[in-house]
This record gives sequence, structure tokens and C-alpha cells, in this order.
Amino acid sequence: MSTQQYILSAEEPVPGLDSARLLYVTRAQYSPEWNSAAHIHACAEVFFITGGSGSLQLQQQTVPLTDGDLIVVNAGVPHTERSQSADPMQYVVLGVEGLEVLAGPGGYMLLHGFTGQRQTAMCLELLIQEAAAGQDGRTALCQSLLRILLILMSRQRQSVLFPVDPEQKSSRECALVRRYIDNHFKESLTLDQLSAIAHISKYYLSHAFQREYGVSPIRYMTQRRIQESRFLLAETDHSLSQIAQMLGFSSLSYFSQCFRRMEGVSPKEYRQRRRGGKSS
Repeated sequence: MSTQQYILSAEEPVPGLDSARLLYVTRAQYSPEWNSAAHIHACAEVFFITGGSGSLQLQQQTVPLTDGDLIVVNAGVPHTERSQSADPMQYVVLGVEGLEVLAGPGGYMLLHGFTGQRQTAMCLELLIQEAAAGQDGRTALCQSLLRILLILMSRQRQSVLFPVDPEQKSSRECALVRRYIDNHFKESLTLDQLSAIAHISKYYLSHAFQREYGVSPIRYMTQRRIQESRFLLAETDHSLSQIAQMLGFSSLSYFSQCFRRMEGVSPKEYRQRRRGGKSS
């Protein structure tokens, strides 16, 4: 009889395991109709490249990817996947809440030739099967598989994972939505759209945003529009109707109502005052 026994001693916990939570898992393959528009997430995304080749466009940087690569993109970093029909990239992506990597200016970490590929492939396949089957206990099992994957990642010398506490996470989600509003306030944004961008419920977003900035997301968007309208009223000859339309207001009357509520005067009166009482 031959026996082998291995004694496991206590060791330091792996950073990020307790705070990290799996939100979603997606298996994808490039196709010609791929939508390559840049997008952002309120959680980190972990990409396991399982076949083919392509790249990830991160802000102004293009990162080449091939079979066996692993790349982690931190929350709030604009990115999009790209590939070619001749060698379509295949990958599995995990959306992980409460986790970040120590990243450079691009907001990502890339591991070429990930040494845990075989174990990783087994975990990913089981994770996808469990997520798709919908059986009792699938969330707990998928969460356990995520822990295994994070341990495999942490064994890479250049991989540095660290947790994000819930309060910091809330601030990041609100900051993500605020930046989005700052860049898109002229569009017809709804609370449902903003909450989808942050991957949280609209009720949680409203409460957290109000706590963080003292106003609701929609009121903040209106404030940004009114701020822009002050410049347009003072520095351009656009009509009030044109300004209302340019800034995404549903009507001139609604624009005037919002402007008067925030500035204490109508848009017309504001323009006249800024121009020395002369009517435009």
C-alpha cells in the first residue's frame, strides 16, 4: 500500500476573495456584425481568451490578445473588443464586483501565457454550465469557482488584486454615472438607462447619488444643461427654442420652467441682463 499525505498549514488570505462577487459570465466569439462601440462597466471585467486572436481597445491604447491571454479591466475604464473574421477571437468574460487590479494608466492588467490555463479552462467550463443550468445552489457554486480563478490569478507574480469596500464601490458607481452625465447631458437620458450603465437598480442609484452629491441623477443632469444654457444665452445668438432643443429639453416651456426654478429669472431675462438690457 502506498500513501501520500499533504499537510496544509495556515497562510495569509488572498486579497479580494471575500469582497469579490460574480455578477455575470459571458461566452462570446467575434462575428462581422459585432458592435465595437466603447463602453464602460461599474464592475471589473476579467477576459479569458480561449481561441483566435484580436485586441481590446482601451481609451487610446490597443492591446493585442491571443489564445491563452488573460486581461482584467478595472471598473469605469472605456473599452471594446475587436477581431477579424479570418481568426475570430473567442473568450469568456466575468463581471466581478468589489475587485480591482493594480493597473497602469490604461486601467488594465494583462497576463500573457497565463500559467493556470488548464485549471482555468476547467473552472470556466463548469462555471458556464452551472450558470446556464439554473439549478439550486448555482450562485454559491459559481462564487466558489470565482474564488478558485482569483487564486490562480494571484499566483502570477505580476498580478496584484485588491478588494474594493462597499462604500468605495458606491462612490465609484456614482462617479461613473456622474461622468457619463457630464459627457452625455444633451441626450435624452432616463434613470433606467443610467442605472443600467452602473449595473445597479435605479432605486439604489437614486439613493446613493443623492447621498454622494446632494442631488438626484436627473436633477444633476438638469443642472448641467442649465449651466450650459447660461453660456449659450450669453455668448451665442441661438434662439431659446434652439437652445432648448440642443440641450435635450422636451420643449421650450420645460426649459424655461427649469431655468427659472434654478436661476430665479427666465432665459430671456437672463440673456437681456447679460447683454446690458438689450433684447436679442
